Amino acid sequence: MLRVLDFLIAVVALIFSMPLLILVWFAGLWDTGAPLFFQRRVGRHQKPFTLVKFRTMRRDTPDMASHLASAGMVTRWGAFLRRTKLDELPQLFNVVVGDMSLVGPRPCLFSQTELVCERERRGVFKVRPGITGLAQIQGVDMSDPVRLAKIDAEMTQHFSLKMYFKLLFWTALGKGRGDRVKSS
Repeated sequence: MLRVLDFLIAVVALIFSMPLLILVWFAGLWDTGAPLFFQRRVGRHQKPFTLVKFRTMRRDTPDMASHLASAGMVTRWGAFLRRTKLDELPQLFNVVVGDMSLVGPRPCLFSQTELVCERERRGVFKVRPGITGLAQIQGVDMSDPVRLAKIDAEMTQHFSLKMYFKLLFWTALGKGRGDRVKSS
């Protein structure tokens, strides 16, 4: 049931947001020359998948978790995308193909070993990673792996359709924030 909801909502969202996706893509092409960003992430059952987002950092930024990157790596356009969460829109494609859910624990990098271990210990990898989740609504990012894994486990253990729609609703209203970057 959840997979069907994810698929239908993501397809409808892609259709309605296509003009915006195209506009953001062209603006990103002007900003960095490469508007999309692809990164290998940890998926359900710890299987790797390629996450797609709009690029918010310079092209020469090393592959690392956002909270480890400095603010100077984020472009002006990227800062706007992060603030408005428009950088997340291409992940709807990840939802359509089944790598992600709309709601679930944010997918981490394999190099984030403390978070991977904590999530594994708490059974978080039994579910698909999501575009948004309880931790994001509460403003908890990947810079606090133990707390994040605890909240992710709480969400997965008490997950319901009511929670699914509630988290989507709060996300649509702009509650919470994305992963922060270090101050310059």
